[in-house]
Amino acid sequence: MENIIDELNWRGLIKDYSNEEHIKEMFNKKQTVYCGFDPSASSMHIGNFVMISILMRLQKAGHRIIAVAGGATGMIGDPSGKSKERSFLTEEKIKENTECIKAQLSRFLDLDDPEKGIMLNNYDWLSKLSLLEYLRLYAKYFNINYMINKDIVASRLESGISLTEFSYMTLQSIDFYKLYKDENCHIQIGGSDQWGNLTAGLELIRKLEGTEAEAECMTAHLITRSDGKKFGKSEDGALFLDPNLTSPYKLYQFFINQSDEDAVRYLKVFTFLSKEEIENIEREHLANLGQRIAQKVLAYEVTKTVHREEKAIEAKKMSEVLFSNEISSLSEEGINELFGSLKVEVETEMSLEDLLIHIKAASSKREAREFIKNGALLINGEKHTDNLEIITKDLSLYNKYLVIRRGKKNYYLVVFK
Repeated sequence: MENIIDELNWRGLIKDYSNEEHIKEMFNKKQTVYCGFDPSASSMHIGNFVMISILMRLQKAGHRIIAVAGGATGMIGDPSGKSKERSFLTEEKIKENTECIKAQLSRFLDLDDPEKGIMLNNYDWLSKLSLLEYLRLYAKYFNINYMINKDIVASRLESGISLTEFSYMTLQSIDFYKLYKDENCHIQIGGSDQWGNLTAGLELIRKLEGTEAEAECMTAHLITRSDGKKFGKSEDGALFLDPNLTSPYKLYQFFINQSDEDAVRYLKVFTFLSKEEIENIEREHLANLGQRIAQKVLAYEVTKTVHREEKAIEAKKMSEVLFSNEISSLSEEGINELFGSLKVEVETEMSLEDLLIHIKAASSKREAREFIKNGALLINGEKHTDNLEIITKDLSLYNKYLVIRRGKKNYYLVVFK
């Protein structure tokens, strides 16, 4: 079994190790590794996918993974990276989000074979813990001075932190101890903003099981762009893994628009291409700057992994169609994705010049005739030069759509009722 730590380091995925040498030694044999997921939303986003990809790599390397949905801790709220107290979600909403996250994780991880991976919900054990049991069995092992010196808490002391959020660290630590005892899980991973929570879990295990207890943790880098800005945000907000919230085309566009520097780095972080494949792409990319070779591979590979290959092919086709004018090759979904915001409905057939006025592609018949005469009009990728041509439904795609392009960049979507 090849040691996975070497690959994770080469890809620039790991930021902190509790003990790198020991962790690498542990990975010389099969390990059980756990990672928690916060059900504060119904869908995870592309930033979360960094952690999911690490679990995928661990599983591929022969290790067993445990994905833990924070059904209980999600009701409390993690203070990590938050400047103020979270608003509580209802128990019903937490359960709903947990099911959504479980379904998403099942797309990427084998959670059906207990030897390879399982999904658990910390609500199943934390909800059964009485207050007195919590205080006597666990809370007595947490030193307040130790906790307030953790960045995760210290950053909130000035603005204020409730006892509820202050206790979050102890609950996550109980999770690690529970999995250590019940599932032979000796390694926890999380985002770098979770370092305080992870190391607190190590301390609890060693206090309860002895200083020689074999338990370690490591964190993944929070991915940023080369300009230092937070990764994973588009102009419209977070890029979700749910295709109903962020379409495959939008995800593809986000990655194909990355800088040259970031594109090569993200190939290591987000794709499952080998080191040799990535180094070959990097050489070709740097030798042909301007052709966006790395960006094209990156966008395709990420979309394929997140949404399957057929969606990546469709997203690639949609990205290229505006340059190739092969409108007729688009699926109905693709037409709506690209041009849906430009939709104008028509009820009757009309001449080309009247249609241009109707959809506001021309302000007058004279202007419409000028556009048509100059060959500036394309309908579904085909040039039309007769201003009196009657535009009928027979010309439409899927018996419904006409994509009209005026000039190089002006598009209109005509939809026959």
